[in-house]
Formats: sequence, structure tokens, C-alpha cells
Amino acid sequence: MRIAFIGLGNMGGGMAANLANAGHEVRAFDLSEEALARAVEAGCTRAASAAEAVTGAEAVVTMLPAGKHVAGVYEGDVYPNAGPGTLLLDCSTIDVATARSNIEAATAKGLVAVDAPVSGGIAAANAGTLTFMVGGTEEGFARAEPILAKMGKAVIHAGDAGAGQAAKICNNMLLGASMIATCETLALAQKLGLNPQKFFDIASVSSGQCWSLTSYAPLPGVGPTTPADNDYKGGFAAALMLKDLRLAMEAAASVDADVPMGSRARDLYEAFVESDKEGRDFSAIIKTLQG
Repeated sequence: MRIAFIGLGNMGGGMAANLANAGHEVRAFDLSEEALARAVEAGCTRAASAAEAVTGAEAVVTMLPAGKHVAGVYEGDVYPNAGPGTLLLDCSTIDVATARSNIEAATAKGLVAVDAPVSGGIAAANAGTLTFMVGGTEEGFARAEPILAKMGKAVIHAGDAGAGQAAKICNNMLLGASMIATCETLALAQKLGLNPQKFFDIASVSSGQCWSLTSYAPLPGVGPTTPADNDYKGGFAAALMLKDLRLAMEAAASVDADVPMGSRARDLYEAFVESDKEGRDFSAIIKTLQG
């Protein structure tokens, strides 16, 4: 299948490479020449522009920073150049309202669009083990699933247009809040004289067990290898967690939802990102909670 892939950053680069490795003809574009060169090395074909990538493509995958970027690429490059029935898969994490309006506009132009944000981070993007949360019609999901499956371990139809984004921001609000709870609990355990690994051994098989502890422990040398073992480099940047928490707060306000834990997590990550000059993983917030 001829696939246009627009946005080859930390996540998109690995995703495009996996599509190429699966035998698809991937025409890739990014504003970064370095990112584009890596995609070519991974088996993608270089496109001189997003418009060139889209022309003649059967499917278009976008992995961009924010809703305004996705809307801009759709309006400026995708709609004028995509053929009738072209499948659009937006894997960016953006606000629900923009995702819905993008899909509505694409449908009106005779295209088939889904929102398909991801969970899993850079390592999963490179390994092809992402989880995709997909919003759109049954037809759109049926066409998108075989493509997404080449980049992920799980592809789940969350519901109608925008449901993928809703699932993503709710999931990451839970992750952000649970990581803070995990970090402050480990910090308390240390101050109470508990050996961190011993506490991990207990909590990971007790009622306090959670993904932030057992799969992503924020202390080096505790549990499985995580970004904490690499000086909090790699993984999921705190700035991206903050972005998702802000999106969650916007969504909560739009439906008058009470989210005190999510709101507090947003505030704590805002303070952490402002003070952290190294762009570290979101689990590095334990440094703040340790005092």
C-alpha cells in the first residue's frame, strides 16, 4: 500500500520505519532534514513536501505536535491532493473538538478519517508495540486496523469521531496522577527507612500495585529497567505529559467534569517542567517530591 507519513519525530520516525519494514511503500515528509534522512535509511521514500507525499497515496498518517498543526496540514496539503476515499489516520494527540471537526471536514470531502492516538512511548514506537485508541466509523476502523497493527500490539476501536482522543487524554490523566502518587509514596517509604526494592516487592503484589510502579518504577535500581536507570532520559518527556494533562483539563471543563486529582497533577507538572532544564522523563518528578 502507498502510505504518506507526515511527522517523523521521536514517535513518528519509528512508526514510519515499521510500516516500511512491513512492506508498505512509505513516502515520508518532515520539516527536519535529519528526521527525514533517518526515515530514508529505515526504508521510506523521501517526499519534498507534505503535498507530494499525499499525492497518489492510499492512506495518510500524521504524527504532529498539536491540533493546529494537524488542521493546517489537512487544509493545506491533504484535502487539495488526496484522491476520493483516501484513508486519513491522525495518530497525534490533540484536543477532542479539533479531532471531530477534522473528521467531519474530511468526510464532507469524500475521504475516510479516524483519530488514532497512541500509548507506549518512544521505545514502543520503535519496537512496533504501541497501543492505538481509534475514533471513527466502523468502516474507518476496519480500513485503519491493518495499517495500525503493523505499528502496534493493540488496536482498539474506542467509538465515534474523537473517541480515540478522549480515551488517550483520560488514560494519560490517570497515568500522570498515578505517577505522582507512586513517586510520593516511594519518597515517603525511603524517609520511613524502608528499602525501596523491598517496598517495591511488597507493593507490586499488594493493593497498591499500579503500572507506574511495576512497569515504570521512578527510582533507579528498583523493579524493571526504566528511564530512571538512564538518568531519566528517553521515555515520555514531562513536557508531553503536561501537554496531555492540559488537554484533559480543557476536555473536563467542556463537559463540566470534576477532576481534582487531574487538576493537581497538571499543576505539579507545570511547576516541574518550568524548573527542569533537561527535558527529562515524566517520572523524574520524583526529584521534586523527594525534596
